Amino acid sequence: MLIRKLLLPVTLTSVVVMAGCVPAQPQPQKPVLTPDAFSQRIDALQEQLAGQCNVQQQQLADQQALSRSLRRDVREVGSQLRQIHAEMEQPAQPQAVEACKAVTDNPILDKALLGRVEWVGFPTISSYFKARIDTGANTSSLSARDITEFERDGAKWVKFKLALRDDGKYFVSGDRDKWVEAQVSRTVTIIQASGREERPVVSLLMTLGDIKQKVEFTLNDRRDLTYPVLLGRRFMMDIAAVDVSRTFINARPEYPGSAPSNEAAKDEDPNEGNRD
Repeated sequence: MLIRKLLLPVTLTSVVVMAGCVPAQPQPQKPVLTPDAFSQRIDALQEQLAGQCNVQQQQLADQQALSRSLRRDVREVGSQLRQIHAEMEQPAQPQAVEACKAVTDNPILDKALLGRVEWVGFPTISSYFKARIDTGANTSSLSARDITEFERDGAKWVKFKLALRDDGKYFVSGDRDKWVEAQVSRTVTIIQASGREERPVVSLLMTLGDIKQKVEFTLNDRRDLTYPVLLGRRFMMDIAAVDVSRTFINARPEYPGSAPSNEAAKDEDPNEGNRD
């Protein structure tokens, strides 16, 4: 019995010591980042940042270009509004009008000078054409084909393609077969030997030298005539005079894809306008 009492503490101590000697579980090792792997990660991060910077720079450039365009439009509208406001607040004075008449004895000096044939540009179509100046015609005319009427927001519209001859590069060829859409401002009735014909009239922005304004054109196929554009009295009234002895007084406009303006002379014949 005495031996059992002496052995019991020894046994308990051995159990405790053995329990404390249980080996610990091995911990998973973290992957080692080698210099090559680190360099690859840095390169990938640099490429990602560079791509983001390029996108942001392009967006910033687009926003700056849009801002410049808007500022130009605002300045132009503001100038027109100031001019209208000034004209409304300053009624014409008879004495000033008479003085101006005395200074300008020849009213033609205040008008743009046109030859019997001129280059005209259409910014919305991005093309230029030769135009015959015809003081005998009332309304201007533009050569068109495939004229199709349709309705948009309750208004009458037309879409058409330019009807052009193949006897010279007198237009921007890339826009020849594009559809042009315009709202119909009115319809005119043309009476000919063959009968009556209804033609739509559209208003298009046109440039001729320093003149830039919307002009009304009747749409009809003019390919059997020499010039795709005819300018009548309604366009010239109060703004232009015609020297029938000259042609191409004003420079040809330029558009993307068109020939330079200074090369227009090779497409100009001084005898033009003596036919058609």
